[in-house]
Amino acid sequence: MKIFKFGGASVKDADGIKNVYDVLQKAGYEDVLLVVSAMGKTTNALEVVIKNYFDKSAELSASVQEIKKYHNQILLDLFEDDNHPVFASVNEQFSDLEYFLAHNKSPNYNFVYDQIVSYGELISTNILSHFMNFMNIKTQWLDVRNFVKTNANYRDAEVDWDLTQKNIAKNVAPKILNITQGFLGSDENNFTTTLGREGSDYTAAIFAYCLNAESVTIWKDVPGVMNADPRYFENASLLNQISYREAIELAFYGASVIHPKTLQPLQKKEIPLYVKSFINPLLKGTSVSKGVDLEPYLPCFIVKRNQLLISLSSIDFSFIMEENISEIFGLFHEYKIKVNLIQNSAISFSVCVEDKFDNFKELNAILSKKFKVDSEENVTLYTIRHFNDEAAQTVEKDKTVLLKQVSRETMQIVTKE
Repeated sequence: MKIFKFGGASVKDADGIKNVYDVLQKAGYEDVLLVVSAMGKTTNALEVVIKNYFDKSAELSASVQEIKKYHNQILLDLFEDDNHPVFASVNEQFSDLEYFLAHNKSPNYNFVYDQIVSYGELISTNILSHFMNFMNIKTQWLDVRNFVKTNANYRDAEVDWDLTQKNIAKNVAPKILNITQGFLGSDENNFTTTLGREGSDYTAAIFAYCLNAESVTIWKDVPGVMNADPRYFENASLLNQISYREAIELAFYGASVIHPKTLQPLQKKEIPLYVKSFINPLLKGTSVSKGVDLEPYLPCFIVKRNQLLISLSSIDFSFIMEENISEIFGLFHEYKIKVNLIQNSAISFSVCVEDKFDNFKELNAILSKKFKVDSEENVTLYTIRHFNDEAAQTVEKDKTVLLKQVSRETMQIVTKE
């Protein structure tokens, strides 16, 4: 079986859905499982619903109606007959969402987030499955929550691999186009969980691992994995081949094309990953597999914006030792703050972090009791794998460099622009 993953950009409108059909005509669809994200910016729109649910109840209904209107227009563009059963099916899913909004009793933000945001994937795959059947491609729609079982760490759940393996192995039918959702799972009480933002790639890898798949293909709006984000760098080049090891390094530092968790299960079974263009599906794209680390061998640039640079120093000029660093990292873990760069001296300790849950204010109050804390918001972290002088100069040009760290293969630079 082959696993194909289509992200939100590939199914953002009716033309996108039709293009998925065209891609399948060219790439084949027998014995294929599709992992599909929410349509377009639906996840962002559902995050507005969540915000309104907690903070602006007067605007809650309107924010839901906007999402319904968006999906209904896609349905009207796909199906001439508005009596087609997909209309009732999607309407029922929105009714389920509205029922949850009206009856939920839990004040847990992360729990509520996962229950609400999941409707993006559930609705998009429902529409795609109906359209494929309409176009005479027989499909099996799978609710991924019945397959991928996790703990109850909402918004960043960990997979129960043994149970997930059993569920997938006995319930995914071969020789048919299976369609399921990315990003989602469920806990032991069958409440919806999510695997972290951009977790649909990870879902594809989970199914590939459990099914001993032939390959995984991530269909993107780019020709493959580039050595730099074309939005920030001119003359970005296509990478034809990346080894698992190198891809894991790039993902660790934040390369956005491949989710950090995706590669590990694939590498364990040596399942190749292809990143290809849904615009030009016959192009070769990028292969992530055994082989040379990088072909062609070029500096690779990774950009992480909206970072927070934190500098801690001891109040009494005492050394910052192992026990201090251990305590600091324990607090970062507790407050779900991701550390992307570390640098320390005898009496100071600097970190560039990602505060995606907005917990730094609380953490700062605790750290300030023991350390002098300085912070700089909205900094940018550049990582250059296989750097050279020209690559470093490209990054540093016209920027204030706040911190630089160099190892044998990697240079990291924190800048204020």
